[in-house]
Amino acid sequence: MERDIFSKRLAELRKRKRSSRRTLSELSGLSSDAVRRYERGEAEPKMGSLCAIADYFGVSLDWLCGRE
Repeated sequence: MERDIFSKRLAELRKRKRSSRRTLSELSGLSSDAVRRYERGEAEPKMGSLCAIADYFGVSLDWLCGRE
């Protein structure tokens, strides 16, 4: 997974949906600190977290991870 692309797409999706980090974390079961670190490219999510984020935003894992 290209961390840079994932970070940018996560931030883009959150802004597009107007979701706060807190809202995303509560609805996807992640900590808001994890969401912040993912957006900054400081951490790479595990498969379960990726699935939760993709489900929340209604996007594919391939797109979220930069595969097209």
